[in-house]
Order: sequence, then structure tokens, then C-alpha cells
Amino acid sequence: MTDTTVDFSPAAAPLAEKLLGQATEILARYPAGRERSALLPLLHLVQTVEGHVSPNGVAFCAEILGINKAQVGAVATFYTMYKRRPTGEYLVSVCTNTLCNTLGGQEVYDQLSEHLGVGHDETTGDGRITLEHAECLAACDYAPVVTVNYDFALDEATPEAAVGLVEKLRAGESYTPARGARICSLKEMQVQLAGFADPREGAVGDGRAGAPTLRGVTLAQEHGVAVPNFNPDTPITKTKPSPREESKGTVATVVDKVKSAVTSHAGKPVKAGDAKDPEVRTAQQRNPDASTPDETGDAKATPPAPSNPAEAAGASANQPAGDGKPAGDTARGSEEAK
Repeated sequence: MTDTTVDFSPAAAPLAEKLLGQATEILARYPAGRERSALLPLLHLVQTVEGHVSPNGVAFCAEILGINKAQVGAVATFYTMYKRRPTGEYLVSVCTNTLCNTLGGQEVYDQLSEHLGVGHDETTGDGRITLEHAECLAACDYAPVVTVNYDFALDEATPEAAVGLVEKLRAGESYTPARGARICSLKEMQVQLAGFADPREGAVGDGRAGAPTLRGVTLAQEHGVAVPNFNPDTPITKTKPSPREESKGTVATVVDKVKSAVTSHAGKPVKAGDAKDPEVRTAQQRNPDASTPDETGDAKATPPAPSNPAEAAGASANQPAGDGKPAGDTARGSEEAK
């Protein structure tokens, strides 16, 4: 797709002037006819300019993909990483999910909220910090954790350490976390999330995997635990067919069954099914020896012989149902029933 194939609206044109080259590169990652799958990275791309997904950003994504704005909005409002209003330079996320909460995550969030004077998804007056609580940051081994622009910033965080972190960010001081990449701005992070390399020198060279993350590997090395004959270069064995192969197999199985049925019954007489009236069938089952089963329900059915005294006493007062009809149906509406 090129800039000559899309006639952008006035709403989308400003972003198109800045982002069309990168957007075209994103679309080229997907097979022809599947460009709509590029919506997720495109939404990150528009956030590199505005810091959030604005109405203009929605229009740009819709027009370059050839879909409507409602479809773009449905995606943008579903995922929390797409911000629908202006966000600060640093998005500070505090995990308050089960383990982090148990180990003090809520206290960290509460202290930051009080110190910054903002609540969830709110931004400080200087535009530097947006605070949010997160449901899970995938670092339970370091709980409670705090991230800045989706990079790990504080492990085993305390309220005091969290306040110190945001103060450094507000003062413009450099902050290097114990692990993970160097802290960048939210717009710079959106470049990475859109699928482009981070141009900052040493952007991914800082930090390292910590002891809690490597604990399992360390224990295995200390105790000589290893998988027998393990070769990391061994290709992964495919354990099940692809969906296309699976569908083909199902069709082939059905075809084989049909062919088998046709072959096994070819030239043999086909027995007609039981086409009797249900009442006739019921009467015949109750009176197998009668030459002409009662079809009106007026005949008195012979009750089965009781098998014990209790059954005989209980069944003696019960009138058997007429042939083919529930008990009482034959007298319904008659003078006798009245």
C-alpha cells in the first residue's frame, strides 16, 4: 500500500504525513489480504506521536486498513495498553494482583497515589507521570513489582522505593533498573511495541536476569540435574496435524465411512423401518396375544402379577392406563369424568 492508494480524510491526514512510511512497512509484514491483522501494531504506532489513541489515530488506522472506525475502536478499547486519553511521559504500573498484593503491592500503590495526588489512570499536573494499578506484570518471583512504560523498574518494591523512583523520573534523572532495559519514554516504548528496533544506544544492553528468575537453573546445576540426551538444537516434533490437515482428515474419514456403507449394503434388500402408529405399537406391546389390539384405549389392560406382598397391596388400588394413552385420557370430557 502506498500514499497514492489511500485518500486520507482531514482527520487522518496529519498522522499519515508522519507515519505512512512506517505504517506501510508494518502492513508489508502480513500476507496479501490479511493486512487487517496489522491493526495492533498500527495502534501502537499512532501512540508514538500522540501518546494515546486519539480520534485522529482511529481514523488513520481505519482508513489505511479499509475498515470502519467502530472496528478500530472495538480493539482500542479492549486492550489496556491502548490509551484513549493523553498519558504522561512515564506510565508507572503497580501490580496489585494476588501475590503482589499479599506482599505489599496495594501499600505501594496507595503511597504513590497519595504522593502524586492522582488515582488510577490519572496523570500528574506536570504531565510526567501517569499512575495505574495492574492486574499482573508476570514477575511473581519478584513480587511486588513496579514497571515504568512496561519495563521492570522495581523488584520487591516498597512504598519508599517507589516514591524515590517517581521523583527521579520527574526530575529528569537517569534511572537504570536492576534488570531489564533502560527506562525510556512511553512514546519511545510504543516504537518497540509497533515492531521497530529501539534506536537508543544500549537500550537493550542494561540489566540482567536476577537470582529469583534463575533459581531453578541454579539448583539444577548445583545438583547435577539435567535432561538425559537433551540437545537444544533438536527440532520440535509436531504432535498433531495442522488445522488444515485435521479438516482434511475429517473429510476423508467421512468419505471412507460413506464408501464403506455403500459397499457393504450394495445389492442387499433394505428393511423398512417401523412405521406403525405409536398407539398401535403401545397396544401391541401390552397385549401381544390379542388378534386385534385395542386402538381406542377402552380395553382393560391386564396388570402384571405382583412379585411381593407389598407390591400387591400397593398396586391393587391403581387403575392401569388404557392402551396407548395416559391414564384418564379416555374419560376426559365425558359425563363419567364429570
